[in-house]
Amino acid sequence: MFTITTTTAVFARQLATVARIVPSRTNDPILTNVLCRADRSPFPQVTLIGFDLELGIETRFEAGVSAAGTTTLPARLLADILTQLPNEPLTIEVSDTHGIDIRCPSGHYQLQGASAEEFPSLPRIDSTPLVLPLPVLQSGFGLTVFSASTEKTKQILNSVCLRGLPDGLEFVAIDGHRLAYRYIELQTPVTDITLVLPRRSVRELQKLLVKQNADSVRLLFDEKHMSFQFPKQILTTRLLSGRYPEYPRLLPQSFKITVEADRRTLCSALERIAVIASQKHHICKFELSSSGALTLSVNALDKGQARQTVFVDYAGPEFTIAFNCKYVLEGLKTFDSRKVVLNFNGPDNPAVFSPSGDELHHRYLVMSVSLRNA
Repeated sequence: MFTITTTTAVFARQLATVARIVPSRTNDPILTNVLCRADRSPFPQVTLIGFDLELGIETRFEAGVSAAGTTTLPARLLADILTQLPNEPLTIEVSDTHGIDIRCPSGHYQLQGASAEEFPSLPRIDSTPLVLPLPVLQSGFGLTVFSASTEKTKQILNSVCLRGLPDGLEFVAIDGHRLAYRYIELQTPVTDITLVLPRRSVRELQKLLVKQNADSVRLLFDEKHMSFQFPKQILTTRLLSGRYPEYPRLLPQSFKITVEADRRTLCSALERIAVIASQKHHICKFELSSSGALTLSVNALDKGQARQTVFVDYAGPEFTIAFNCKYVLEGLKTFDSRKVVLNFNGPDNPAVFSPSGDELHHRYLVMSVSLRNA
């Protein structure tokens, strides 16, 4: 038996961090719970763990603890209760039979937990830690994960590939229609590694990254699992197996046509015509004139037509190509540069978009679509 004392806001916030990965339906009922461990050494603290056998999140926080003990709590039920309560003192008392007695000035609740012996342990990873600055992961994953596939039939593409090079890291995501690439130089050499992280795990990692006060993160990995360790939180994920596409072959090394445009102006024009674009294909035609005018147009039979013209830095021959404007917009919105470079090789070839001045380190490839469909 043990008692935890804290506040409703603190416990609700920590519980929300791990409860969001708890499955709502599972063949193993214990996985709908979160593990709760109370410790008094080296100082009073509580650890909460959510784990669905593929992704696990652990969070620790200081609280009053009467004695060391472990139980599991019904994650979603407890989270629903706490979110309805005002911020006030909270006492959680756990009995020897894992009865959960919750008391605060606003109410009294009694729930049933379960023994922690049934809760699966997080994978143990024995490897030398790789320590990276936090901004490396924020930039690398933030500029690529949106391009990962969401189709269940393309499991290896439901991911972000992290590849270590002697002088830096590559982050890549592909969904079959586009490819997002980010290279970040590092002062410390990185071993020759290729790790394929599930898209869902990367999304959860991003939520943890924005809440950290630390300057760096420790990475541990083996052939099957990877963990990201922060001072008070740990995310552990299964790695995807299988052969990741040879993405360097997909990125063109030279281009016949290069255009530079104001990024915000181009994004605004695309957003305006996207209102008319067909919800099924989002097809948008790009027409370049020798005078430097880029005309964007859509022709949706069920809605109508739209045209927008922006002026760009271009003095070559007339050229026409078509894309899914949703894909183009999503990539351009991840850039933080004032100017964007558009590279083309022909109407039937993919285009590569990059922030001006960072064309080698940040590339976004989008497949063109047939002009007959535009």
